[in-house]
This record gives sequence, C-alpha cells and structure tokens, in this order.
Amino acid sequence: MIDLASALIQLPVLVPLDINISPNDSGLPGISQLRTIVGAVMTIGLILSVLALIISAIVWGFGANSSNPHLAGRGKIGVLVSCGSAVICGAAVTLINFFWNVGQQV
Repeated sequence: MIDLASALIQLPVLVPLDINISPNDSGLPGISQLRTIVGAVMTIGLILSVLALIISAIVWGFGANSSNPHLAGRGKIGVLVSCGSAVICGAAVTLINFFWNVGQQV
C-alpha cells in the first residue's frame, strides 16, 4: 500500500513562481482607435462640465436674487458637482495610473 503522505510529497510542484504580465499596445486590433474614442469622451465630459457650471451659476444667481433658498441651494450643489466632475474627468488617467502602480506593488 502506498502511504498518502509520501505520495503527496513526491508530486512535483506545478505552481509558477514568476508571472509577469503587463498591458501592451499590440494585443488587440483597434487599441489606437479606442484611445481616440476615450479622449473624445473625456473632452465631451469636460465640455458638459463647463455647461453644467454655467447653468448652475445662473440658477444660483436667480435663486439668490429672488429670495428662493431652495433654488439657490440647488445652484450651489450644481456648481460643486460640475467642478467635481471636471476634476474627475481631468484626473482620470492619473488616478488610473496611480492605482495601477499600487496594484503592481501588492
């Protein structure tokens, strides 16, 4: 009879110890077009953030001048949200690169 512990000790270890996979530009066709599309979407996001900022500032002004605190509060929130969305659109690549580098160190 074969002892189970000695049989397990004799099995070769098949776990790879060094896996090195990194993103590449030649893995799939259309990567350059996808980068162009993402850049265009970022531009649209920034343009819409500017539009939201202008509209929110107008709403804030109307609310403040008409003694309507609810409307003025909505305008203030709109200004903050539009500025936050512009920050996220502008910093998206930097944030992704930062967290990619953090993930590579784990």
